[in-house]
Amino acid sequence: MPWRAMEPDHLPGVRGIADRVHLNYPEDEAVFSERLELYPEGCFVLERAPDGLAGYIISHPWHFKKPPALNVLLGAVAEPASTYYIHDIALLPEARSNGSASEAVLKLVRHAKKARFPNLSLVAVNNSVKFWEGHAFRTLDDADLNEKLASYDARAKYMVLELT
Repeated sequence: MPWRAMEPDHLPGVRGIADRVHLNYPEDEAVFSERLELYPEGCFVLERAPDGLAGYIISHPWHFKKPPALNVLLGAVAEPASTYYIHDIALLPEARSNGSASEAVLKLVRHAKKARFPNLSLVAVNNSVKFWEGHAFRTLDDADLNEKLASYDARAKYMVLELT
């Protein structure tokens, strides 16, 4: 199942995946729609034939150590940006354990390097820290981030991959 560019008609399917995968982190479809509109080159879907989507990626340039709060519209992509932010990589349970998530991470790393970002960053939720650590991301502990991370939950971690 290859990753391909997200299109506006994918948004209901993206929302359906988010509703299944991120029960404790709900976001309005407007958040997904805005990210796609603002930075389409960072949005992808994983199709599952013949009945729809199996996963999605949403990512965009942003400000380092300033992750957007959960379920908040951006208004604009950061300029200048100091990180390539992974808003979400979500896969349905039946689409996991086949390398698709790792392929998504590599796709985003290549994009960030090509665009000359100094790093990638994200907020890890749903006990995903080990997955991200397996891709060389590290947790960044910073008291100033606590307020932003609180919109997710007490276990959310801000993680960074430095690009050299």
